Amino acid sequence: MSIDIRATTILPAERRPVTLSTADGLELVGELALPPAGRTPVGTLVTLHPLPTHGGFMDSHVYRKAAWRLPALADLAVLRFNTRGTASPAGQSQGEFDHAVGERFDVQAAIEFAEFEDLPNRWLVGWSFGTDLALMYGDDPSVDGLILLSPPLRYSRPEDLDRWAATGKPVVALVPEFDDYLRPAKAKERFARISQAEVIGVDGAKHLWVGEKYVQRALNEIVQRVNPAAYPLPTTWDGEFETFAE
Repeated sequence: MSIDIRATTILPAERRPVTLSTADGLELVGELALPPAGRTPVGTLVTLHPLPTHGGFMDSHVYRKAAWRLPALADLAVLRFNTRGTASPAGQSQGEFDHAVGERFDVQAAIEFAEFEDLPNRWLVGWSFGTDLALMYGDDPSVDGLILLSPPLRYSRPEDLDRWAATGKPVVALVPEFDDYLRPAKAKERFARISQAEVIGVDGAKHLWVGEKYVQRALNEIVQRVNPAAYPLPTTWDGEFETFAE
């Protein structure tokens, strides 16, 4: 039976709760979603969520929908987790919010988990506060590229961008036309330090990517980089599906 993929559609995947252990002794709550049984991932998204003091967590809607759809539609593994002190329906991570300082250990723990699980073609996907964490702490040899949703460039510094420039790895910034913090024209100026960076303005979008068409745009841009063979994503599903979220 063919169904339209809606905001609440949950497609098949192998999902399991995970615990990330940081070098400074904390346990972080997370989830790993893998392609359905019998299929192996061709790429991996290590996601870094928006600012927890403003409602960001591992279940922020773009990441939740990525975990619901991309394992089945694009053979991608999706790792989501709550940074220190952050709570979501999945649970609360140990520690306290540390203003992008102690969170360095959280990013490292997520990357190390993806390595330990032998997940392939690892990309960091940051959103808002998560983009700063990715820029500041994500330049690990095992990371293949960086995708940034609504980067505010609030905590990160020019030297962080310079470090990414030196890696030569792909950096893609998706910047909403009506972003509250950094809009496309200014973003192109700021990211000019990274010669290989793509800065893509998204017409009509806002910082939180509210609206199904903007979620689809974000997920398609991600898939185009991480598994281009699966681009563009279908808007219908012909196989079995798990459920619709309430």
